[in-house]
Formats: sequence, C-alpha cells, structure tokens
Amino acid sequence: MNKRYMVRLTEAERQQLQHLVSTGKAAAYKIKHANILLKVDADGPAWTDERVAEAFLCHPKTVSNVRRRFVEHGLEAALGRKKPSRPPRLLVDGAVEAQLIALRCSSPPEGRARWTLRLLAAKAVELEIVPSISHETVRQVLKKAG
Repeated sequence: MNKRYMVRLTEAERQQLQHLVSTGKAAAYKIKHANILLKVDADGPAWTDERVAEAFLCHPKTVSNVRRRFVEHGLEAALGRKKPSRPPRLLVDGAVEAQLIALRCSSPPEGRARWTLRLLAAKAVELEIVPSISHETVRQVLKKAG
C-alpha cells in the first residue's frame, strides 16, 4: 500500500528516538510516538500502520497522525500532542462574575431559604446576564470568588 507520508529518519533522529525510548524519562505518549516513528521508518523496519497500532495498543489513525506530523512539521511536533486550533471560549468575564456574585448575595427567590446553583444559573439567563450558563460554571465562579 502506498503511504502518503513516508517517514525517513536521519541517523541523529533515530538515535534521539532510541535514547528517548530506552531511558523512559518522558511522558508515556512521547515514548509511544517515538516507538511509532522508529517502527514506521522507511529505512528501518517499515511496519504497516495496522501492525504498529496493534503492537503499541493504539488506533491506526494515531499512527497516521504521528506520521503526518513528522513529515509536515518535524520531529518535535510528531513527539508532542496536537495544539488546539483555537483557544477556549471564555463565557464568564469580570463583569459577569461580579453580577453573579451580586446575585448570590441578594435575597433568594420567594419560597426559598437560599440560592442553589441551578437557581442562580436560571436567574442569570432570565436577567440576560449571559445567554446561557450551566450550574457548574456558576459553581466555579463562586468558588473562585471565595
């Protein structure tokens, strides 16, 4: 089967990967990725993706992704994890946080002894402080506020 991304390791890269694997002083995924690169090397064992996946207990897609990252971006990118394509979305900024804390400090709704997280989340949406929010996010905001 013709591979789109052919891995050809230099002697220096091969030695670096063998050192990483033999010392075992790196994250497990880095060691696994190093083993994958050593086995798919066209100038070395040249195992198939399926055989490598079976040997190292991972999905064949993992093998092809490591292979692709090595060819496109180099050794360090192949050993590391994929970087997120975009930063996480911040739902709660300082203004929203202040309004949630103020809401928490206000008197609870009629017929309630205190605010619950779910009540706070529902009231924040009702007052249009945020378009939507989960009770877990409310909990994190209040915990951070102390």
